[in-house]
Amino acid sequence: MNQLLQSWITRQAQRRAEATAVVLGAERLSYGELEEASNRLARLLVEAGCRRGDRVCLYLPKSPAAVIGLLGILKADCAYVPIDASSPAARVAKILDASNPRLLLAAGHVVGALNDLLQNKELAVGWLGREGPQGHHFPCRFTWADVQSYSAETPVAHNTPEDIAHILFTSGSTGTPKGVVIPHANVIHFVNWAVEYFGISPDDRVSGHSPLHFDLSTFDMFGAFAAGAQLHQVPAELNLLPNKMAAFIRDAALTQWFSVPSALSYMAQFDVVKLGDFPALRRLMWCGEVFPTPSLVYWMKRLPHVTFTNLYGPTEATIASSYYTVPACPTDDKAAIPIGQPCAGEQLYVLDEQLRPVPVDEIGDLYIGGVGLSPGYWNNPEQTRAVFVPNPFATTPGERIYKTGDLAKVGADGLVYFIGRCDSQIKSRGYRIELGEIETALHALPLLQEVAVVAIDADGFEGKQICCAYVPVAETDVSPLILRKELSKAVPAYMLPSRWRAFAKLPVNANGKIDRRQLRELFQQEGTDTSPALRAFK
Repeated sequence: MNQLLQSWITRQAQRRAEATAVVLGAERLSYGELEEASNRLARLLVEAGCRRGDRVCLYLPKSPAAVIGLLGILKADCAYVPIDASSPAARVAKILDASNPRLLLAAGHVVGALNDLLQNKELAVGWLGREGPQGHHFPCRFTWADVQSYSAETPVAHNTPEDIAHILFTSGSTGTPKGVVIPHANVIHFVNWAVEYFGISPDDRVSGHSPLHFDLSTFDMFGAFAAGAQLHQVPAELNLLPNKMAAFIRDAALTQWFSVPSALSYMAQFDVVKLGDFPALRRLMWCGEVFPTPSLVYWMKRLPHVTFTNLYGPTEATIASSYYTVPACPTDDKAAIPIGQPCAGEQLYVLDEQLRPVPVDEIGDLYIGGVGLSPGYWNNPEQTRAVFVPNPFATTPGERIYKTGDLAKVGADGLVYFIGRCDSQIKSRGYRIELGEIETALHALPLLQEVAVVAIDADGFEGKQICCAYVPVAETDVSPLILRKELSKAVPAYMLPSRWRAFAKLPVNANGKIDRRQLRELFQQEGTDTSPALRAFK
């Protein structure tokens, strides 16, 4: 049998059917229950017309039902496309149009949004909620009750490890989200390495902190399932409740925690971690953005019994491409924490504009190669060619490397250090955000004549603050409150600027282009002043 992501569930169910697989609040699923439920769903999906290679969208909150859904999709030889259930309808519509799914699986609070989304679109919906979709006007192909009538026997898989497991849509600079294609083999390579390196075992209780449309969730789930461990899904509402987040880690007796640094920094900011706290915790991992060294020191001083590991990698390279386990608590709050060395089968290159390695301690563009590399963007060969380029160091014809858009350097210690971004893409709260996508949405508003979106460094949960400078249309009564409300119809909440400033004219540089550097400085100097009053730029 080919090794596929769902194979881990089948294997665990055969060995330890009664062992707990997924936990969310009072809801628990054993490996046996997860296997049988996903088998039933897979058989229903095939009967509903799903075929090998089809896309099936998942439009529901993080939950045990969502895990059943994605496993059922994989077992039907299809690829799952997770959609943020809190995203505005306009963004969801773009993902549906781009992925062209055979079917959409939904549950939870999305009924109203689906009524609007599917008003003029023919797309069948499978409802995975225990209760039917009350007040729905969309075509409901089946409900959870229908799933129960199908055989629980494991279906025969026809996919290979090179087939697509999922497509993750990330922010795109043109205003249209980009779909990153990830095959089964990519995830399997990383998970096999990580389970061994992190020593994950059936005794572990692993956090499920990230939402399903975020690639860190892939390791949360399949890292736990490969080892036969318990996956404890973290309720999304805890992200803004640091005391309750700490209580969750404590009460669930988690042994492995994996999240974005902003969540950890937020907990440090509110000083919710006690000395010697979380006695069951063995390892804390972070990925997705820079973890400020002072916050790391805070955690390491309070949890001397825990091992701390920094992971780095964009979605295009599957979960993570490099790692660095911090050997001791830093004595210098300003010391940079390296992104480290490549994971097994991965390569990191720091290159100049001619794709030549830069000398030690000099800054260059960071490229990634190896087993985690995505085939590219879904139905977008032009964007794929732009950033997935031939590997000049290839030992096998056809090898490629991915231009991350990050700047880095190789230190004298041989480790790689992240320096920053070289384009308009940022990380905030762990999300990768194209500032150009926010600008595109703002430009579409008839209220604005000119707009520029920049980001500045921020303490606390965000990591980066998104700032909007704008010129209103003449004699238009527009405020940040109005703009924020209108923009929220096009982009998710985490992409909404937190700082707004109106101008009579945006500053320009010598080339006549908007001077974004000057705008960043203005917002930085402005401190916490978010006054919407018009200010003429001098």
